[in-house]
Amino acid sequence: MLIGSQTWRFDSKPFIIGASAVVGPEEGAGPLSADFDFSYDNLEIDEKTWEKAERKLLEHASALALVHAGISRDELQIFIGGDLMNQIISTTFAARKIAVPYLGVFGACSTSMESLALAALIVDSGGAQYAMAGTASHNCTVEKQFRYPTEYGSQKPPTAQYTVTGAGCAVVSAQGVGPRITHATIGKIQDLGVKDPFNMGEAMAPAAADTIVAHFRDTGRTPADYDLIVTGDLASVGHGIVKDMLNKDGLSMAGTEFNDCGLMVYDREKQQYVMAGGSGCGCSAVVTYGHIFKKLKRFELSRVLIIATGALLSPLSYQQGESIPCIAHAVALEMEEGVK
Repeated sequence: MLIGSQTWRFDSKPFIIGASAVVGPEEGAGPLSADFDFSYDNLEIDEKTWEKAERKLLEHASALALVHAGISRDELQIFIGGDLMNQIISTTFAARKIAVPYLGVFGACSTSMESLALAALIVDSGGAQYAMAGTASHNCTVEKQFRYPTEYGSQKPPTAQYTVTGAGCAVVSAQGVGPRITHATIGKIQDLGVKDPFNMGEAMAPAAADTIVAHFRDTGRTPADYDLIVTGDLASVGHGIVKDMLNKDGLSMAGTEFNDCGLMVYDREKQQYVMAGGSGCGCSAVVTYGHIFKKLKRFELSRVLIIATGALLSPLSYQQGESIPCIAHAVALEMEEGVK
């Protein structure tokens, strides 16, 4: 059901009955390592190309999500996902192996919440009993496509972010046990003219602020209604900007646990190579389906708002001097007391 102008309220409150997060070595060495389901000890993920490595991450995460959900692949009725590669090849090739009806989506780094919102909408409407949402990224595939191959060894500015090597998947069901999906606020394109692909935080912050304001306007909720509000991958630069923008809109996050997945996934003091923090489709996916999902299941959190952000540029648009249009999608998760 549409409430306000941008928010879906899911009256059946679909469940996330199983989720998984599979990561690479840098993420496995970070502060959230205990909440990931599997950590590879090599960036190659035991494959011959970076693209095959990224695909394997998603195949692994999808298989684990089904195991955690307690259902077989034959029971899954639709898979929704995407990634950062041209023609979303990592997800499409993984979907070939999953072998269920498939919807490929592209929201750049916002894909985790875009796919989860669509999975919840399909289940809430009766279009499926079980739907899977998933996404993945790999540091070396993204560097190769959008910036410079890692072998080039290019110098990066402090505003640059480090693409997460990881995949996250969630199984959404009309019935079951687990965190419930109550709302999704679908973002609008925001573009304030930023052209620097090494400063994604500045580019995406306006989209995050716009969607957060829309969510509270449409739902009538306030930041105090959430135990945790987390943006996708604004990292240190963008997270500071979005707080300033929200304050100017009269929406203070003071007294609210307000964080960013790009700041949570790495230890920036020990892992200084990540620069401003994490990014990539896998960033919000592994933090949500690993760390946050487990905290909800343990009742350490009861209500969370996740706002995944995406920079919708391509190598072609950047080379032609275009600015970077951005988007953010928000999903509210709740763990009801008394449900184990």
